Amino acid sequence: MDTAEEDPTLARLAHFFEHLRPDTLVQLGAHYHPTVVFKDPFQEVQGLAALQRIFRHMFDVLEAPRFVVHTRVRQGQEAFLTWDFHGRARGWAFTLHGASYLRFGDDGRIVLHRDYWDTAEELYAKLPGLGGVVRWLRRRLAAPQ
Repeated sequence: MDTAEEDPTLARLAHFFEHLRPDTLVQLGAHYHPTVVFKDPFQEVQGLAALQRIFRHMFDVLEAPRFVVHTRVRQGQEAFLTWDFHGRARGWAFTLHGASYLRFGDDGRIVLHRDYWDTAEELYAKLPGLGGVVRWLRRRLAAPQ
């Protein structure tokens, strides 16, 4: 059920992510439970402090990182967001297409946040040098058309 327009929690969360800056990281606790579990293709951590470190690191190593949330769907205590993540690393601009599964606790804050995105397609294939190898491997392993 798509309740994006009717769910103020998801609307606030999408706004928060789309306007995330280093100085807004202190507001993570308004959206995330202190014992939140966060997992993405690179790491799994537990706790609000660990989640803040991940976002702080993002701002430390990337230039102008930003999210654009496209889809917000919620059913009960579970939600799903689709998004694009834009950034630059050493002048190299990139966009990752991904999705987040969220589970809310009884207090309305997120207790589980799991990000899904294809590291091969969305990151490795776009890297100079390594990208050529990934694209070759993908062509080699794909079924003939």
